[in-house]
Amino acid sequence: MESISLKYCSELKTIDIALEASKSESNRALIINALSGNQSNVSNLSNARDTQTMLSLLASNDNTLDVLDAGTTMRFLTAYSTLGNTPKTLTGTSRMRKRPIKILGKALKQIGAKVEYLNKDGFPPLKVSPLKEQKKESVSIKGDVSSQFISAILMIAPNLPKGLTLELRGKIGSRPYIQMTLDMMRLFGVSSTWTNNTIEIKPQPYQSYPYRVESDWSGASYWFSFVALAEKAEIKLLGLRQKSLQGDIAIVRIMNQLGVMSTFEEDGVLLQKIESRKEIEVDFSDCPDLAQTVAVVCGVKHIACKMTGLESLRIKETDRIKALKRELKKFSIKLKETEEGLWEIKSKFESGQPEVSVETYEDHRMAMAFAPLSTQQDISIKDPSVVDKSYPSFWNHVDLATGL
Repeated sequence: MESISLKYCSELKTIDIALEASKSESNRALIINALSGNQSNVSNLSNARDTQTMLSLLASNDNTLDVLDAGTTMRFLTAYSTLGNTPKTLTGTSRMRKRPIKILGKALKQIGAKVEYLNKDGFPPLKVSPLKEQKKESVSIKGDVSSQFISAILMIAPNLPKGLTLELRGKIGSRPYIQMTLDMMRLFGVSSTWTNNTIEIKPQPYQSYPYRVESDWSGASYWFSFVALAEKAEIKLLGLRQKSLQGDIAIVRIMNQLGVMSTFEEDGVLLQKIESRKEIEVDFSDCPDLAQTVAVVCGVKHIACKMTGLESLRIKETDRIKALKRELKKFSIKLKETEEGLWEIKSKFESGQPEVSVETYEDHRMAMAFAPLSTQQDISIKDPSVVDKSYPSFWNHVDLATGL
């Protein structure tokens, strides 16, 4: 399907939505379980394409691993392959081959692995040969580029002969995702210490642990957006926990200021409409995947919004800052960098306009962040199957809530 049309629907049905499981948790659990010899029962895995790709490649004996467009899978498998028995070539889509991985490759080389770039220096495709001898037991890595680089190294650390001390240089981005990795490793029996910018993990075996993956807070964020923008809405999101390992639970705090009250119940969280603030400041350093969602809500509701911590958005599935600017402009919403690192939303949005077509740039989050605009007017979303990357049932759930 080239595009999907979403008709104007200002009042949502009162429904329960069974969210997809978290691909962030799923992918970490799969790598940790593989490093432990697959001795654990990992249940409620995500149906997202990223996770299904990870599952398939971990079970593959092929020497070439095609991660498609799964950035997490590329990064985690690159580090994981250093502890394998045979060299592995990792490749992916054309966009994946444009996503830098040199920072991770450099750190793995310092540890003692052999990493060769087969086309362009610092980018996939790359060939990873198993570690023969650990050359260093302490390495440093920039903290503000991708937490997935850091998590990839941390998960292999206890299996290294000498363990590892990892120093994070400069500002640390997506800190909750790093903490999630360490917390999950702890559940599987691995201890660590994180003092200031230094994480230390001694050599130790992973233990068996029955792990059930929580529903996905990133996917939940789009329903917060629907509730914030609709005239009438009450939705319960199933399978979410108030004490979550996922950093994107930050959406609860953010959306409370944008017009959504969250009430945690035994089986999930209930979303209801409340009054919103007229202005908001958000640092997305710890939750960059929420930026597109919040930008759309603020633009539509004419909420003055100052945004920082967007640096990593340029190396995601697309350059998300550029994509956001282009698509918001179609709705008379401007995203502007008013000073270095500070972005502001200025809006002249009016509801009830003729149908607008939204480009998605091969980015699942662009599709889902703009879908709630259907509470204001007719829209169409290009390449709707892009959501399969993280939330395959998204359009079915939109149909349930709106009648599509």
